[in-house]
Amino acid sequence: KKFQELCNKLNISNDDFIRTTEERHIKVVKQIFKKISSNNDIYKGKYEGNYCYGCEAFLTDKELVEGKCPEHNKKPKWLREDVYFFKLSKYQDKVLRLISKKDFITPKNYQKEIISRVKLEGLKDLCVTRTNLDWGIKTPIDDKHVIYVWLDALINYISALDYPSEKFKKYWPESIHLIGKGINWFHSVIWPAILFSADIKPPKQIIVHGYVNLYGKKLSKSAGKIIDPIDLINKYGADSLRYYLIREIPFGEDGDFSEEILKSKINNELANDLGNLLSRVLTLVEKNFNGKLDKSNIDKKLKSKLELKKISDYIDKYELHNALSEIWKFVNNCNKHINEEKLWEMQGDKLQNHLYTLLESIRIIAILLSSFMPETSGKIYKQLGIKCNSLDECKFGLIKSYNIKKGEILFKKV
Repeated sequence: KKFQELCNKLNISNDDFIRTTEERHIKVVKQIFKKISSNNDIYKGKYEGNYCYGCEAFLTDKELVEGKCPEHNKKPKWLREDVYFFKLSKYQDKVLRLISKKDFITPKNYQKEIISRVKLEGLKDLCVTRTNLDWGIKTPIDDKHVIYVWLDALINYISALDYPSEKFKKYWPESIHLIGKGINWFHSVIWPAILFSADIKPPKQIIVHGYVNLYGKKLSKSAGKIIDPIDLINKYGADSLRYYLIREIPFGEDGDFSEEILKSKINNELANDLGNLLSRVLTLVEKNFNGKLDKSNIDKKLKSKLELKKISDYIDKYELHNALSEIWKFVNNCNKHINEEKLWEMQGDKLQNHLYTLLESIRIIAILLSSFMPETSGKIYKQLGIKCNSLDECKFGLIKSYNIKKGEILFKKV
C-alpha cells in the first residue's frame, strides 16, 4: 500500500501493480519452472555458501567486503542443503553475446561491469530451490522444495503480462526493465539465461539507475538513514520533488539528497524562473489586451533559442537531467527576451508579436515539462486557456487565439 500510495502521490502512471504472492504469478512461475526442467536444465545436488538474507542471494568470497555483504553491511549466514540447480553455465556464450550488444545495458559503465564479470568469473550453475521454508512457491517437480526467490521474482515481468497470452505477445517484444544497480547481475545475466531456457526472447533493454544517498551514505532503515518521500511531497509538492531528483541526479549515477538544495531549486528555478515567466507574460497580456491575444508573427530570434532536437536526443539517451537543463535554458532565454526588449515600454502590433511568441514559448515549455512535472503543466495549460497537448504540437504558431486567465502563482517560495 505504501508503494501504491507513493505512485499515486508522485503521479507515476503505472498501469499495473503486482506482488509475487498473487495467484496469477504463482501459476506462471510453476509453468516456467516445468518448462526449463523439461529442457533438462534443472538437476539435483548439494549447495553450501554464504547467504545474505537482505539480498536473498548466495554471495561469493569476492563479493564480500571485510566478510560482510556490501549492500547490507551484514555478515551472511553459512547455509548447506540439498537443492536443485539451473544450468546457468550452459548459456554463458549466449548471455555474453546478448550483454555485449550496443545499449542492451545502459548506462555503459554498468554494461562494462557485467561483461567483465562474466568473462573473468564465468557462469556457474545456479541454486534455484530452498528447503525448510514456510514461504515461497513449491516446485512442480518436488514439493519438498520451494523456488529460490530470484528465479521466482524475475518471472514476475512476464506473469504481470499473463504469459503466454495475447497481452504478453503485444508488450513483451518492446519490454524495457528499469532496475537499481544492486540487482544488475540478476537482471542482465540470470534472467536472460532463464528466458533462453524457456524459449522466450530476452527483454529489449535493461536501464540501470543509481541510489539516492543521504550525506554520502546509502539510505538504510536499520542505520536510521531515512527520507520519507511522502513527507517531502506533502511539504513541497510532487512536482518540486520530481524536478529536484531528475535535475540534480544524473540518470544512472548515485546522488546525494539535500533538503536545502531542494528548497533552493524551488525558490530559484521553479518560482523565480518558470513561475515568474508565466506571471510576467500573462500580466502584460491582461494589461494590454484584456487577456485575449490573436495569432501574430513569431519572433525568430527567440524561437531559434529552443533546441528541440537536443532535448529529444537527451531523452532518447536517458540523460534526463540534461534534457531538463536544456528546457531551462529556454525558460531563461524567455525571461531574458522580456528584459532585453523592455516589453513593458511597448505597445500595439510590436508588443502583440512578442507576447504571442512568448505565449507559444510557454505552451511548448509546458508540453516539454509534462512528463517531468505533470501537475505544473496542467496549471499552465489552464492559465493559457488551452487543453493539454501532445509532443507533436511543440511547434510555434499553432494557436489561433489565446484567451488567458491568470491564476495563482505556480510555486510558492519556501
